Amino acid sequence: KPVAAATANYQKQDLNLDVKAAIAIDADSGQILYAKNATTPRQIASMTKLVTVYLTLQAIKQGKLSWTSTAKPTATIAKISQNSEYSNVPLASGHAYTIKELYRATLIESANGAALTLAQAVGGSQVAFVKKMRKLLTSWGITDAKIYNACGLANGNLGSAAYPGVGKNTENEMSAADMAIVCQKLLKDFPEVLNTTSIAQATFSTGSSQTQMTNWNWMLKGLSSYYSDLPVDGLKTGTTDKAGACFAGTVKKNGHRIITVVLGAKHTSSQDPSRFVQTAKLMHYVYQKYTTVVLKKGSSISGANTVKVPEGKQTSSKVVLGKTVTIWVKQGSQVKTSLSKSAVSAPVKKGAKVASYKFSSTSSKLPTLTGKTITASAVAVKDNQEANFFVRLWRSMFGSN
Repeated sequence: KPVAAATANYQKQDLNLDVKAAIAIDADSGQILYAKNATTPRQIASMTKLVTVYLTLQAIKQGKLSWTSTAKPTATIAKISQNSEYSNVPLASGHAYTIKELYRATLIESANGAALTLAQAVGGSQVAFVKKMRKLLTSWGITDAKIYNACGLANGNLGSAAYPGVGKNTENEMSAADMAIVCQKLLKDFPEVLNTTSIAQATFSTGSSQTQMTNWNWMLKGLSSYYSDLPVDGLKTGTTDKAGACFAGTVKKNGHRIITVVLGAKHTSSQDPSRFVQTAKLMHYVYQKYTTVVLKKGSSISGANTVKVPEGKQTSSKVVLGKTVTIWVKQGSQVKTSLSKSAVSAPVKKGAKVASYKFSSTSSKLPTLTGKTITASAVAVKDNQEANFFVRLWRSMFGSN
């Protein structure tokens, strides 16, 4: 498992969240800021559609589909899309819809029929698409997800589009940490997804008429769970009886984007805002209890700014940060920085990585989604050639001074 068991409940004691599982991470580095039962797989319902959307965007990027390509729902999918018990826009069997229309309906209205039609267009069949989903997740190190369809409904609700050989009550499952990885990959590879996930309301043309779509993410501006101090712009809700109310959210505040996932919030009725109340609680906690330390690319870090170069013309080389790093630390804590090596061999090339910076906090560990510590390359400021043989011999006999 990428996330160590120890971080499955990181800082859980700080915040009493009324959900079955949750996580908050820095969207860029994957640093974990809060976790509750974060490594236990649970039903994810319509958050599944984020994987479907990723594969759709990937197919467009690879030129296999375009936004104006069209897809026709099968009779089975059209029937699912007309079931008002599920989130849907009604699709007509045999009518051609553009990939753009289906994509928007999938993200804004969480339309199940639209998601299944995208799966058909990208994968050729539902089963082939599910295999693509599984392969993608495995490539991201997500090994214990259970995926059976492109939309997140229980398998038995899909008629002939159901996954063969699986019980009708079977649903897609993923842990909160794994869902956070999906969100992180989606935002990193296709940041334009936020242009659609941030739309509160839109219309969908069903062919013969217009359907009004309202985003299920009520934290968007203009909707009922909007918080003026949390400019949430994504990502995706999910609800089934088994899953409860779920939400993968993202917000950028003070220049720093975080991703939050809550699984199994209360869902007493379709009007219950619990998942958004709990998400707001988690987002407020992160921005109130942590400060961000930004270490800029090219900056010299006191106490970790030189490495010894015993055979170099100069016996040490100055190093600076090879990339900008953002580290969240609890209020009142400091960031500690150390180098992975104290000495390196000559020659040293200007701009080359000679070691790694490792970061820690004075109050706690800095866990990440991948389980790796937060690091950055330490790069040399100048060339430092190897000293000639006689200088090296002299140093070996008499020391370097």
